[in-house]
Amino acid sequence: MGIRVAVAGASGYAGGELLRLLAGHPDLEIGAVTGASSAGKPVTEVHPNLTGHPAFDGRDFQATDASTLSAAELIFMALPHGESAALAEQLPDALIVDLSADFRLGDEEAWHRFYGADVRYAGRWAYGLPELPGARDAIRAARTVAAPGCYATTSILALAPLLAAGLAQPADIVIVAASGTSGAGRSPRPDLLASEVMGSMSAYKAGGRHRHTPEIEQALTEVLYFHPERARGDSRPVTISFTPVLAPMPRGILATCTARLTPVAADSPDPDSALRGAFADAYAGEPFVHLLPAGQWPVTGAVAGSNGAHVQVTADPHAGRAVVVATTDNLGKGAAGQAVQIANLMLGLPETAGLTTHGVHP
Repeated sequence: MGIRVAVAGASGYAGGELLRLLAGHPDLEIGAVTGASSAGKPVTEVHPNLTGHPAFDGRDFQATDASTLSAAELIFMALPHGESAALAEQLPDALIVDLSADFRLGDEEAWHRFYGADVRYAGRWAYGLPELPGARDAIRAARTVAAPGCYATTSILALAPLLAAGLAQPADIVIVAASGTSGAGRSPRPDLLASEVMGSMSAYKAGGRHRHTPEIEQALTEVLYFHPERARGDSRPVTISFTPVLAPMPRGILATCTARLTPVAADSPDPDSALRGAFADAYAGEPFVHLLPAGQWPVTGAVAGSNGAHVQVTADPHAGRAVVVATTDNLGKGAAGQAVQIANLMLGLPETAGLTTHGVHP
């Protein structure tokens, strides 16, 4: 018998991916599986890819309530924004990994600006991106952890080494990131119909309007000042211009991030080597983040179905900027895979248990 875990909101895409990963986890046992609108439906009707697994055959989704979930030793919450906070209040002693945005932001004003004036601010939990400086210790010590958003995970992994090493200016960062349609969730919408998406790409929520903007800025600002000597005396927070793009694919994120080089990097005799050295140092020994060989650029298919992240960096001397491209599976490292990675740390298990860095390609 393994450690019993429950999944609240398991009928969505991230919840279904959690079930798939948990089904193959060597140390975890699946307890309650809940889904509000799917309560009473067979799990394998909603997630047919789970057919044949003894944990799901003959099992129906249960209603999402605290009494159903309380028997688990750890609870994953894959609920819509605004619902996790209310449920967590009813489970004060539980170990929780939350995949929503409810506990990611430390700035109440930013929360209301991006999530609505009428949506209650619930405070901030430990931030669950293990590859950030100091994050693993904070996650291991926490009883409740907020898993980062998918765009945020990919963009932060792309930019953190530059800021930590003092190679990029924090106030001039541009991110253009394309995501597969599963990032918008499972609820039916006209703009996500196959006839609208196939053969087409579209930007949305441009001009700093996307909800992951304050999350990315918060995390990168904390990276910048985690090592005060690397901040070069600059007290400004990180500022980004973020444009998300909907891509005609079911899953994956490709983030292209550029930042103006600091004099330290721009005046280097070999800026490419300086940038690559920062990434090699930052991700040395990381099981899931891989700096690709020089000249090889990330592709979304290479990380599909995995908890992996691929990054590549180069200097653009003409523009005086660093260019970083990173890719993740938005349902893997961007959601369910990362949640399992977090839970492994919280439970004292091997961090890689139940996860793979190898994608399914083609």
